[in-house]
Amino acid sequence: MSQQVPGEPERPWLELELEDDFDEELEQEVDDARIPPALRELLARRQKSTIARSLYFSELLRLQSELVKLQDWVQHRKLKLVVLFEGRDSAGKGGVIKRITQRVNPRTCRVVALPAPSDRERTQWYFQRYVPHLPAAGEMVLFDRSWYNRAGVERVMGFAGEQQVEEFFRDVPAFERMLVRSGIILVKYWFSITDEEQQLRFLMRIHDPIKQWKLSPMDLQSRVRWEQYTKAKEEMFERTNIPEAPWHIVEGNDKKRARLNCIAHLLSKVPYEEVPHEPVTLPERVFNPDYERRTLPIELYVPERY
Repeated sequence: MSQQVPGEPERPWLELELEDDFDEELEQEVDDARIPPALRELLARRQKSTIARSLYFSELLRLQSELVKLQDWVQHRKLKLVVLFEGRDSAGKGGVIKRITQRVNPRTCRVVALPAPSDRERTQWYFQRYVPHLPAAGEMVLFDRSWYNRAGVERVMGFAGEQQVEEFFRDVPAFERMLVRSGIILVKYWFSITDEEQQLRFLMRIHDPIKQWKLSPMDLQSRVRWEQYTKAKEEMFERTNIPEAPWHIVEGNDKKRARLNCIAHLLSKVPYEEVPHEPVTLPERVFNPDYERRTLPIELYVPERY
């Protein structure tokens, strides 16, 4: 964390906060410095982000402060917010979710990323395993992939038959209308990237040991079946884009712009106001003259290597 250097003039808190954010972002985006030589030519042809870093960080911080206000409003008004994040593999869903949750209270803003269904879950009503994760009053739930798995990966990879897919398309509008009637605010995002950008991001993961865990056999098959996924996506939009819960497409090739655009749009979907809070004052510590702090054994402390 950045600290004020003795002897230097005092800098504004916003500047220090942005510096901390920049350091954190730098930790997460050191790709360019670790690019294998085999990928540098491909990377050179990649369209660079056209948004200035200073603008990106200042806007990200501003939007995140608005997300805190939104969360306060959701809690204050006992609202229930569900946000679905769908899209092709490596389209940037996780990056946006990370920045949405970065500064809000994790107790009332949860991320749901379910694994493949168990044998028991495969025998249940399809939507059943998602229902327990829906929010109670005052909560926000972000689904990193959702029930739309059936319209995408399950359909394309053959995990669901055409009859099951057809039943899903028939049921999902009624299911989502039921959620909305119950008072849930439902927002659906699809993250879109080009064939070339996905190829580069996959190659980055293949050649980067830190990111190889992100690749699965399903991800690799999504490259082979790009056109099948495209057709599945188009039918999904056609049959599930309902007035009560429309789809919103986020252009994801430029990660930074996608993050800012998605967060700004999400804020616009829930009319909120700043919730007044009682001023917080730090109470004085109570000193007990008879208390003597014990000296703890040195072996209990983590070694100071840095």
